[in-house]
Amino acid sequence: MQFIIVLIVLAIIVFFASLRLCNEWQRKVVLRLGRFTGVRGPGVFLLLPFLERTPFTLDMRVTLSRFVAEQTLTKDGASVTVDALLYWRIVDAGRASIQVSNYADAVLGAAQGALRDIIGRNDLATLLSQRRELDDQLTVILDEQTEPWGIKVQSVQLRDIKVPDALQDALSRMAQAERERQARIILGQSELSIAQLFKDAAAIYETDPTALHLRGMNMLYETMRGGLSSVIVVPSSAVDTMNLGALGGLVAGAQSAAAAAGQQPAPASAPLPPSYGGPPPAGPG
Repeated sequence: MQFIIVLIVLAIIVFFASLRLCNEWQRKVVLRLGRFTGVRGPGVFLLLPFLERTPFTLDMRVTLSRFVAEQTLTKDGASVTVDALLYWRIVDAGRASIQVSNYADAVLGAAQGALRDIIGRNDLATLLSQRRELDDQLTVILDEQTEPWGIKVQSVQLRDIKVPDALQDALSRMAQAERERQARIILGQSELSIAQLFKDAAAIYETDPTALHLRGMNMLYETMRGGLSSVIVVPSSAVDTMNLGALGGLVAGAQSAAAAAGQQPAPASAPLPPSYGGPPPAGPG
């Protein structure tokens, strides 16, 4: 009876000794007598007593790693320091534990090397303006390199690109010069468009005197509409074109008739008739 009790106690001890628990995001690599036999988890599982063991427990979640490429020369000879982020995860726990001794350091080393290679193959302007394309290139390169290790690189993001202060000042001057050049180009194109419109309008005025007459009257009206006390000098050619000379002839004829009748002639600066927008002249007494 005592022997049976001892066997039961030993069985319970062996059972609990071979019992393993693995979380949902973990996987355990199982070795039997030193040879790889598979990956277990998640949940509860049993091992063969004294024959199997689990030396590695791997996290299958996405891992964020930061890495830096310091004082790296670009294609055009500029020295930059690039700070980047790397998102990766283990997709094959067996290969990640067997093919490489320290998969985390291996991924970071591959990322730094690929980043320095990308920087050396591109100029500074490309690094500053095409980050998204460089991120995609780095992701593809790293994913191909880490695939034999059972690791998937999901994305790489260039977070910050630092350049020396002197180079920053030069880049600022270049950007300002470029903006001034664009402003001058836009101004020149505007002047060209305006000149073309004036040319088209001149062609219309040349063939249509009525349009030129209306335009001249409109310009005179816009000038006088301000109500400011100012002297407006109108060329005689413009007066002839707008038929303002006829009104002057009518005023002179009225003055001559009044002189012949022995009446006081009206001043030359008599107000215009009501049809021209002025108030009517006051009657006698």
